[in-house]
Amino acid sequence: MFDPVCPSALMPFRVGDKWAALILRCLQDGPRRFSELEVPLHGVTATSLIQSLRRLEGDGFVLREEYEGPKRRVEYALTPLGRGLLGPLNAACECGCRCSR
Repeated sequence: MFDPVCPSALMPFRVGDKWAALILRCLQDGPRRFSELEVPLHGVTATSLIQSLRRLEGDGFVLREEYEGPKRRVEYALTPLGRGLLGPLNAACECGCRCSR
């Protein structure tokens, strides 16, 4: 964790990002297109979603895949590093639910 090249130092910023944790949860069942992310994240603006996705991609938590063809499309998926955040996210959600009762 204290290694300067370890991405764990980025963790508080990404989990603290307003949309990052929700994006990770939306991608837990597999890749999704941008428009498929907008549906469950109905309160997010397109600009905020794009910015969060770019940060998550830049930090190695999300992979952006472009597909060429008659209809160009882009999908987002969790990387192994991003998938590794799901356990702590689930634990934090579970703890939050218990604490709010």
